[in-house]
Amino acid sequence: MPNRDPSRASSAPPRREGEDSEPTVVVEGGLAKTNEPVSSAVAEPEAATRRHEPHEPPRQHLPAKLFEKRTKVHNKRVDGPFRRFKWFVMFVTLAIYYGTPWIRWDRGPYAPDQAVLIDLANRRFYMFGIEIWPHEFYYVAGLLIMAALGLFLVTSAVGRAWCGYACPQTVWTDLFQHVDRFVDGDRNARIKLDAAPLGPKKLGKRAFKYTIYLIIAFWTGGAWIMYFADAPTLVRDFWAGEAASAAYITVAILTLTTFTLGGFMREQVCIYMCPWPRIQTAMMDEKSLLVTYKDWRGEPRGSVKKAKSEPEKFGDCIDCLQCVAVCPTGIDIREGPQVGCITCALCIDACDKVMAEIGRPRGLIDYATLDDCKKEANGEATRPPWKALLRPRTVAYFLIWGSIGFAMLFALGVRSHVGLSVTPDRNPPYILMSDGSVRNSYTLKLRNMESRPRDMEIALQGLPDAVMWIDTTGRDGAARKQIKTVPADQVLAVRAYVIAPPGTDTDDFSFRLTSRDEQKESVETKARFDTPKVGE
Repeated sequence: MPNRDPSRASSAPPRREGEDSEPTVVVEGGLAKTNEPVSSAVAEPEAATRRHEPHEPPRQHLPAKLFEKRTKVHNKRVDGPFRRFKWFVMFVTLAIYYGTPWIRWDRGPYAPDQAVLIDLANRRFYMFGIEIWPHEFYYVAGLLIMAALGLFLVTSAVGRAWCGYACPQTVWTDLFQHVDRFVDGDRNARIKLDAAPLGPKKLGKRAFKYTIYLIIAFWTGGAWIMYFADAPTLVRDFWAGEAASAAYITVAILTLTTFTLGGFMREQVCIYMCPWPRIQTAMMDEKSLLVTYKDWRGEPRGSVKKAKSEPEKFGDCIDCLQCVAVCPTGIDIREGPQVGCITCALCIDACDKVMAEIGRPRGLIDYATLDDCKKEANGEATRPPWKALLRPRTVAYFLIWGSIGFAMLFALGVRSHVGLSVTPDRNPPYILMSDGSVRNSYTLKLRNMESRPRDMEIALQGLPDAVMWIDTTGRDGAARKQIKTVPADQVLAVRAYVIAPPGTDTDDFSFRLTSRDEQKESVETKARFDTPKVGE
């Protein structure tokens, strides 16, 4: 790029670090920084130059880098009600994830007996007593909408509680952090080990820990593929080398991602990769329960000794940094709400423990709404936390969420387990027989959604003088009704031929499908009978 000031270019030769230069140009590490337009000749040869354009305001400081190196988080073990609840949620969620594919559910001899199964080959989704077919995908859409509304409800009520307790990234990160403590020790021991030079002891611990990481990651990927095939059969085929290649590829990818995200990236996923923290801000307000540091009570900070000598000068916070030490993302909650806070409330457990030891009331860090914090700071009465949940926004979310769930349950309860689709032949639309009668051909798809074979009756509704036959009976068996056995959990394609006497007009009619069992379920589908004579 040509220099904007030729005279400067000719009068200002390249400068090295340590040489005198114009006050507007600073050379650091071979990088020229300036508040004026400069040419790359000011910097060392082939060095990068940050350029300040004339239309920009003067720069007082130019950052040397755009990315800050990660500071590894070594969170400390803590005990308390929120930590125990976190233990409980982790145990339940992991047990559900790893154990669900092994639960059996008897659906009869013609259907799989795995309680939860996504059968992609046969296009079925089984969940205990519920079986979802492809044409019923609206149930899956309803479940996804309920999941989204559930997140909105939880976020508007108690902030990022989903992130703090039940998010898969949080659960697996928590699990890997417990592995760190088991192998390397608690916080101080891990910090000391990280700072130590690589030797036999450190190398052995790292190898042992990463082996446990890999085992957890491998079983995480292995459990996932069990949702798509019969679990015992798949495990046997997998270790025998007889499983589908997609199974091995999926396990390899999930093993790698779990090992990387849970073992090394951890809080970076929550802070940089996940969009949910940014979206949640639109659903939280001053009435949402959040993990909050009560600065009016804690500031200014001072040690216990200073607070005893001048009790009126210092707040309750003794600056022990225990809230920072236990945080899984390494933030300081005293700096206020921030994207790194996942609302796990471990800082509450740590702070309450310290307050109990120094004889001060708990709740310096607590679940509270911003409204209640302002009232408490002004000495006004505040509401119990549970009352903060009962407000118009949370009630509205709950009613919408419950209505969708109730509608889906009602639809499941009244749905028919038979189905019929009709596709007429279009080339030709009709055939004129030698005796003047007219024949139309159709492809019927009979759906049996029961896990047993069922006899189905196909009947004509309308066209009073017409009869039909199917591909297995022939024209000699033509009648107003035909019987067909449909296998369990299948869609059977049937060719049907409808013939009407001479003089019949083009008209609409229906095929009616009825199960010939105690349920007597029926469904009716409209069709059109084409003839040379178009009706009025």
